[in-house]
Amino acid sequence: MREDVENLDISDVTANWVNAEVLARQIDDRIKALADLSHTPLFFGRLDYLHAPGADRAEGAEGEHFYIGRRHVHDADGDPMVIDWRAPVSQPFYRASKKDPMDVALRRRFGYTGGDLTAYEDEHLSDPAEAATTSKLLQQEIERPRVGPMRDIVATIQPEQDEIVRSGLSGTVCVQGGPGTGKTAVGLHRVAYLLYAHRERLARTGTLVIGPNKSFLHYIEQVLPALGELEVKQATVDDLVAHVEVRGSDTAAAAVVKGDARMAEVLRRAVRSHVTPPTEPVVVVRGSRRWRVPAYELDDTVRELLDRDIRYGAAREALPQRIAHAVLVQMERSGEAPDDRVQDAVARNSAVKAAVKAIWPPVDPAKLVLRLLTDADFLAEHADGILDGDEQKEILWAKPVRSVKSAKWSAADAVLIDEATDLVQRTHSLGHVVLDEAQDLSPMQYRAVGRRCTTGSATVLGDLAQGTTPWATQSWQDALAHLGKADAMVEELTAGFRVPTDVITYASRLLPHIAPGLTPVASVRENPGFFEVRATTADRDVITACEELLLREGSTGLIAADARIPALAAALAAAGIGHLAPGEETTRETRLTLVPASLAKGLEYDYVVLDEPQAVVDGEPDERTGLRRLYVALTRAVSGLIVTHAAPLPPQLG
Repeated sequence: MREDVENLDISDVTANWVNAEVLARQIDDRIKALADLSHTPLFFGRLDYLHAPGADRAEGAEGEHFYIGRRHVHDADGDPMVIDWRAPVSQPFYRASKKDPMDVALRRRFGYTGGDLTAYEDEHLSDPAEAATTSKLLQQEIERPRVGPMRDIVATIQPEQDEIVRSGLSGTVCVQGGPGTGKTAVGLHRVAYLLYAHRERLARTGTLVIGPNKSFLHYIEQVLPALGELEVKQATVDDLVAHVEVRGSDTAAAAVVKGDARMAEVLRRAVRSHVTPPTEPVVVVRGSRRWRVPAYELDDTVRELLDRDIRYGAAREALPQRIAHAVLVQMERSGEAPDDRVQDAVARNSAVKAAVKAIWPPVDPAKLVLRLLTDADFLAEHADGILDGDEQKEILWAKPVRSVKSAKWSAADAVLIDEATDLVQRTHSLGHVVLDEAQDLSPMQYRAVGRRCTTGSATVLGDLAQGTTPWATQSWQDALAHLGKADAMVEELTAGFRVPTDVITYASRLLPHIAPGLTPVASVRENPGFFEVRATTADRDVITACEELLLREGSTGLIAADARIPALAAALAAAGIGHLAPGEETTRETRLTLVPASLAKGLEYDYVVLDEPQAVVDGEPDERTGLRRLYVALTRAVSGLIVTHAAPLPPQLG
């Protein structure tokens, strides 16, 4: 298929050089999308139908069989050899069961080792004599060691996951899922499905995946290209709101206030405060005639624009046209017959421009936010009745700042500037946005993401128990309201596929303290995993635990409180053990990643050494956030976990 595309001759099919360039780029993208991936099979299953799909069963139509794979593959004649996993005919591979066979006689799963077909397994779903069994190949695929970045899960999608993946484009879906339930993979595969089902629409409007940090985005970046989807953009929330350079930071208390949704109203008031009611008429001179628009008529126009509550910039652009229209009405009454060109000329008249500048001056969003954060009187005026005195003091900068460029903006300040920018000029909306690790966003950050999908839909992924910011959301209903998607469907994934039973059971001891009422994850893995808690006396004992785990197949992560990272890095170097930073791809020679606890979220390793749980808790501003950070760190292991500690363990672990 790739060679067919490479051999296309477009020399005689394009009308001009522009069309030729566009077509050449499309062909290049198609070639990239058809790239072979070593050790990644093109098909993983087969379905034998009792009847041909779509045929009239009463006529006794003979059944057909289809090979199911991650990509559509056709032969030299164009006939399908492998059906894309997203096609409707592939759906029973994930949904069919002994109770509901969906007209499937046989479901076959294929097993691979290093890209070679080594096994297969059959289920005769419509045979009443055959009992339902658990697929060993499926279990092996789920428990396969994790080396390198996240892979696609097209061979192992479960029925409850498939239901979310195939939900429609028009609705927003929120997925609450504990560690190892596959929520990130479900979100990425939903994007792939939507691009398959609505490719033309999403090609126009665009899709975006938002992750918590660059390490996480690097970890997941190969999933969609492996499925042939190359056009999906990836970003962090900080990337979206990068109107200014972030060089500063906030106290936790200040960040909570700046991230509060009430700040949106403070900003709206501040922006609209620039509008000054007119007190003087506008006099337009054209030739020998003078046309006068009285102040009361201007005031009515300004009030009407304010009442419509449209964007500040859009209203500012409309005002000169409104004034010009008032002049044209007077011209018509005097017997003249002006046209649109005359109206445009009047709108550009110097008197009209001067009036607009005085009534509705331009607003620079960054300068506006800077004034709010440095001018106590200006903030007090617009935060009156919204923020109390202590909250206002918390966000005011202690030292004056000369300019926008010299200011040491924080991440929360950048979000405020993004809000102000949207009040002035509407933010471009995409067709679909995936928001992962959503529980950590502030209300103002939710609003920033929501602006990117006002005319589209979203997939929101997260776990309330893993909220590790002081402003972490307490409920999905609140979060979705701030996102502008209050009618979103909330789904919960509770079956754990990645974290071993003993590990998730130990970590779940923290749930009553960090997310009471949340359903604990129930591991469905047959392998209970390797789990041990060790008391240590020196850093060398931690390194010994790493050396033990490196003797096993797969990747190893050493997770520790951020403050402990330099000491552990030195101990690893002294022991001659090379290590990677979070998100970097493991190699045969280097399979150990040293992970600060603050960057562990979303990452997975076959084996994990968790150093000093109490230090992880103490590294956060408050105990609840610290315990949530610990819960995240405890649940990064896919096959085994060793907890090492010299200090006493947190009492919540029992």
